[in-house]
Amino acid sequence: MSQPGLFVTINFKSIESKLAAAERLTRDDGLALFEAPDLLAVARLADAARQQRHGRRAYYCINTHVNNTNRCVNECGLCAFWAGAQDARGYLLTPAEVVERARPDVEAGATEVHVVGGLHPDLTLDYYLDMVERLRDAFPQVCIQAMTAVEVAYAARKAGLGVAEVLARLKAAGLTGLPGGGAEIFNPEVRRRICPRKISGKEWLGVHRQAHRAGLPTNATMLYGHVESPADRVDHLLALRSLQDETSGFAAFIPLAFHPAGTALLDLPGPSACESLRTIAVSRLLLDNVPHVKAFWIMLTPDVAQLALRFGADDLDGTVVREEITHAAGAHTPQGLTATDLEHLIRAAGCEPVERDTLYRPPRRVPA
Repeated sequence: MSQPGLFVTINFKSIESKLAAAERLTRDDGLALFEAPDLLAVARLADAARQQRHGRRAYYCINTHVNNTNRCVNECGLCAFWAGAQDARGYLLTPAEVVERARPDVEAGATEVHVVGGLHPDLTLDYYLDMVERLRDAFPQVCIQAMTAVEVAYAARKAGLGVAEVLARLKAAGLTGLPGGGAEIFNPEVRRRICPRKISGKEWLGVHRQAHRAGLPTNATMLYGHVESPADRVDHLLALRSLQDETSGFAAFIPLAFHPAGTALLDLPGPSACESLRTIAVSRLLLDNVPHVKAFWIMLTPDVAQLALRFGADDLDGTVVREEITHAAGAHTPQGLTATDLEHLIRAAGCEPVERDTLYRPPRRVPA
């Protein structure tokens, strides 16, 4: 019988050697990193991987979030945002209202409009196309990152069209790329427990594969800290890595910390700060082909997100403004930060702030 911890000790030394030789880590390596008792040793490896890619640079954008509806036919147990048919909290913004919700933030300098929402029973592909077209007409200089893979699949099913055709139409309407929401954890048994009506992990990957083939870059996510195991996290990351090998279409990976308040999983504690930092570090080390790893301060808190910049993350996302989904689940973070706030967090972590747009280009603004 092997000694307790011997597997982790041996594998950790092997991991250090592999990283020094620029070799790819395996599933066993990922498990060892999640089990390693010395969190700061894992952090050092992830920070070195981040610095090798980005030096002292850490990114942020000036963006705004619009959640177009909270009505959702999926009614996922992991979500506190959705409202049922008889719920007085339910709402649906018209495409024109989405534009007007974003307008003051774009006029104040936002270069990205991020739009996601629930699966409202009345929504059609025409609604989404109208929304994207109106945003593009109103703000031609702005990146439009809208519709999760779950929404794309829903619109395709209701329209009786293939996902590739729907994505082509959205791109023609002015869509810049897809956000990463809806991935949760790919393990089918976990999905049956937390989001049984949502598209499968295989379907989520399929939508993103089609988006990449259509020339639409996307983000990837993983919701952690609920009923999944470390092995489920590793398998999720490796599935993302495999698709990235195939398409090179993921711009960034965003680990999302689960917030249990207001959900059907209220009895769970949610992830600790150390668990979040370890997950970010392991993600950076396993996802050797994904350029950026975000520390989404809305879910982590600004302080933990700042620490994450030394645990492998190179991006704090953005100013956000009016985020509703995580706050419905009890997040106590601000509704938005300023560019000055983000730059202060980055500099205090020993990094150099770099403003970007959705595609990690220098932002483009219309002169005043």
